[in-house]
Amino acid sequence: MNSKTIKKNLTHIAAGLLILALGAAGGVWWTKRSSNMGSAVSESAKSERKVLYWFDPMKPDAKFDKPGPSPFMDMQLVPRYADEGGADTAALTISTRASQSLGMRVATVGQQDISSTVEVAGTLQLSERDVSIVQARTSGFVERVYTRAPGDVITAGSPLADVINPEWVGAQQEFLAVKAMGDAALTRAARQRLALLGMPPALIQRVEEGNRTLPVTTITAPTSGVLTELMVRQGMSLSPGMTLARITGLGTVWLELAVPQAQASNLAIGQMVEARLTAASETTLKGKVASILAETNPDTRTLRVRIELPNPGQRLRAGMLATAILHGPSESVLLVPSDAVIRTGKRALVYLAEDGGQFKPVEVQIGAERDGQLVIRQGLSAGQKVVASGQFLLDSEASMRGLIPPTNMPSESMNPSVTSMDKVPVYETRGVIEELDASNIKLRHEAVPALKWPAMTMGFKRAKDLQSSGFKVGDTVQFQFKAVGDEYEVVTLKGAKP
Repeated sequence: MNSKTIKKNLTHIAAGLLILALGAAGGVWWTKRSSNMGSAVSESAKSERKVLYWFDPMKPDAKFDKPGPSPFMDMQLVPRYADEGGADTAALTISTRASQSLGMRVATVGQQDISSTVEVAGTLQLSERDVSIVQARTSGFVERVYTRAPGDVITAGSPLADVINPEWVGAQQEFLAVKAMGDAALTRAARQRLALLGMPPALIQRVEEGNRTLPVTTITAPTSGVLTELMVRQGMSLSPGMTLARITGLGTVWLELAVPQAQASNLAIGQMVEARLTAASETTLKGKVASILAETNPDTRTLRVRIELPNPGQRLRAGMLATAILHGPSESVLLVPSDAVIRTGKRALVYLAEDGGQFKPVEVQIGAERDGQLVIRQGLSAGQKVVASGQFLLDSEASMRGLIPPTNMPSESMNPSVTSMDKVPVYETRGVIEELDASNIKLRHEAVPALKWPAMTMGFKRAKDLQSSGFKVGDTVQFQFKAVGDEYEVVTLKGAKP
């Protein structure tokens, strides 16, 4: 190879290396340019997002106006952007697809008229208001006792015993003698004397029409019913006012109930009641509350309630078991599914479903539960949508973001006789101490309108710090009490004028 050829080859190689060098430099420049453009676009996009506040993910309820190190943890504060949803409106934003994947179900807040009902089991008893007493009206002797025994059901006019009344025989003889004289005025006076001696009008008429004395008188039942007592025996002597028999009517019977004192506010005299016998549950009996006894059972903390039930055909018997449903006044209330309410013990929350896929936590005040639904006393309105399933995931996210609202439900009663002590309703009334020991106090107290309690005697627990020195049985006191579980506890006690 000659020198010209070698020189030409070296020239081509140098040109190739120069082209490669220029290409590499151009690639590096283009890469840097693209990187710088991407960073600029990213910074521009980031700067366009509105920052609402900065927070520590480990303590999301604390918010800061500017970035920096967290005062709680060894980390930097994280920004919360407006397009992430939930901060300004205190709501979470979730897409429809995400809601479906979480299995979220929405229910409508309904409004319905309901009545407060109490269902209690009880026992039938004979009515003590329908009792007849059979007594001897004059001295005499029992000649015969008819075949009767306690527990027999008898009708009005049924004979009980034949009695000889010597005093009546003498008065009858005088009446007949005066009648024979033909003096109408004296005859009327003699007849009146027979009536004043206690002689029945039917017996006087028989003496007058038969014109002869009747020494034997048959004592009969004045009313129909069950013969609960029979104290007359053949051959015994009688004195005026001696009780011979006791008859209890069966036209109405009592259903005795033991109602927990926590449900006493739903009771009222004359309240309508439906009862079903255990032996015939298909039969419904309708009655009313006849009386609410003034003393509670200190062992079971229950009130005795008497229900009057009609007894057509005398089918109801004492000792039968029955279940009574006491219907209270109706009211229009808001209802939501029980599963829609998150109860923490201190308060209750529901998640309100709003337009645009937003879910807002709302604190509510709940009432009684019935048929899988809860009564909402405050916090919602009819027609709103609440999350009925999947709300616990929302609650977890809302807690992390610090969106749970502060407690603002009232804990005190609006009744002026109710005050607040440790956020538990406290009731006040007057009473007289019946019993007093280290842990209990029994009081005969006046009515408590806030609880719809009548005046009655009941036992209370004593608060640990209750000062009761100087008080004794029989003292009239002004006291405050509150509910502690299923019992009531006296928290203050002071003297009052009788």
